[in-house]
Amino acid sequence: MIKDIVKDEEFLKQPSEPATLDDLDVMQDLIDTMKSMGDNCACLAANQIGALKNIIVYEFNSKLYVMFNPVIKQGIVPYKATEGCMSLEYDTESRRYKRITVEYDSLENGQLVKRTRKLSDWNAQIVQHAIDHCNGILV
Repeated sequence: MIKDIVKDEEFLKQPSEPATLDDLDVMQDLIDTMKSMGDNCACLAANQIGALKNIIVYEFNSKLYVMFNPVIKQGIVPYKATEGCMSLEYDTESRRYKRITVEYDSLENGQLVKRTRKLSDWNAQIVQHAIDHCNGILV
């Protein structure tokens, strides 16, 4: 189901809870909402659609990727980035890493399976942005 983007900063500042298989409806709502936004959105976190769950979705090469409970395990080559956000009416400056390693749960055959992914450049930046949302950090 397509959801409205949450703009309430007090809500967005709340850290999200771990996601489980009981949250597959939240995952689907994230996917549906992201698809509805076309090229206007690179990533979304569940709190941006009103669910305080650690789930993010991001787009790369016209494909959507979902991460449950993502955690940045390593970041190298720090830099400052100015970012826009679907939930905020203003840009923010954030410290990002050019390359990151993310540990997350992947939905595979009806189960959540622990995975690790290395991301760089734009993909690393948008995943860091979405993970910040899960942690209640406004970006």
